[in-house]
Amino acid sequence: MTQARHTHTRIRVVTAVAVAGLLAAACGGEDADSAGGATGETTTSATTGTTANQDEPGLEHSGKLAPPKSANGAYTYNQQLAPAGAELTVDAEKLDQTTRVGLEVKGLLANRGYAVHVHTDPCGPQGADAGPHFQKNQSPDDAPHDPAYANPENEIWLDLRTGEQGEGETTAEVPFTFAERVPASVVVHANESTATAQGEAGKAGDRIACLTVPFDTL
Repeated sequence: MTQARHTHTRIRVVTAVAVAGLLAAACGGEDADSAGGATGETTTSATTGTTANQDEPGLEHSGKLAPPKSANGAYTYNQQLAPAGAELTVDAEKLDQTTRVGLEVKGLLANRGYAVHVHTDPCGPQGADAGPHFQKNQSPDDAPHDPAYANPENEIWLDLRTGEQGEGETTAEVPFTFAERVPASVVVHANESTATAQGEAGKAGDRIACLTVPFDTL
């Protein structure tokens, strides 16, 4: 469709056969899109930033949770809290000197809080595969829960609470952009909120779900 728009001014005459071919191709693309979305699948689409100062590229990435043996980038490690088939959608954009990350969920438990964080590595069969929280300024190894580092200004926290149908959404805007280091996943934890106290900051319980996200495309 985009290519057709770009070349429209150059095309003066189109035969009926060519038009029919284009329509058939367009219908075929729609069928392929509608066939997607099975449990365990992920989809990514490019978006466009809408800030007043610039027009930066963004991303939107979705996945339906599946058990580790059948997952393809969207994992559930605890189906009682994160049912298979629940959908996570992450959208993100680089702004001027900040990064905005949004999360929308469907099909989780109703009327429940979930602590959610952006992590350093892609998801895998084990929850630990996603690595630690992504931090702009990395905390010392002996102080992983120091609130000077484990806070929503230095990390990306996406805690949310679901509604009657297990749906919910949240947005975080952090005062940094990704440079040499880029995160790779969003992890849902068992606790209903993220701890903030000294020695507990950033703790959120077991990892119950994970979505690999191509943040490196920002």
